[in-house]
Amino acid sequence: MIRRVRSLIVRNWGLKLLSLVLSFLLWLALMPEEKIFSEKTLTVPIETRNLPPAFEIVEKPQASLEVTLRAPNRLLSQLTPADVAAVLDLGRATVNQEDYPINPDMIGVPAGAKAVRVLPNKVRVKIERSKEDLMEVLPVFVGKLRPEWKVEVVPSKVFVRGPESKFKAKDKVRTSPIDVTNLARTAVFEADLILPKPELRFTSAVTKAKVTVIVSERP
Repeated sequence: MIRRVRSLIVRNWGLKLLSLVLSFLLWLALMPEEKIFSEKTLTVPIETRNLPPAFEIVEKPQASLEVTLRAPNRLLSQLTPADVAAVLDLGRATVNQEDYPINPDMIGVPAGAKAVRVLPNKVRVKIERSKEDLMEVLPVFVGKLRPEWKVEVVPSKVFVRGPESKFKAKDKVRTSPIDVTNLARTAVFEADLILPKPELRFTSAVTKAKVTVIVSERP
């Protein structure tokens, strides 16, 4: 009995194997494309959100992540990095934390797709406390001012904000150079305001100063 069953199994095994392969290929051909899943890896930019106003980012995370998606072939072929959102929520960030985990659940994808892997699985972000300071405006001149001349600057001080480590007691906001080499009478100049460090910013829309040089005769 066993020999008869074995004989039935191995008889024409080549044809049987070919039939099995053909049946599988036919099954694949007839299966709807939306039921066939594949994977695809996209380079997706990182976006940071919800940083509390009391903090400043001084070291930004890397620009992008490698996100592997799993989805039906029909949907997968249409997906681009613009369809995927890699968002790092800094709502609970502290100055003591620098490494932030990234996992597939944090990746926003269209319905029908799923993020299955993310590389790297953590990013580095350094933050500091934010500081605001009223900083003096110092006019910068090309040429020599005479001792009897007076200078008026409006505004004479401006509010500046940035990471607290970027403020120094001697820092001042300077103007773009004002040429007084051949100045013979009172003149008013409009000059750009220049911050002492690129990490700082003005807290208002004021980015220029009016500088009046009052020319008077020597006593």
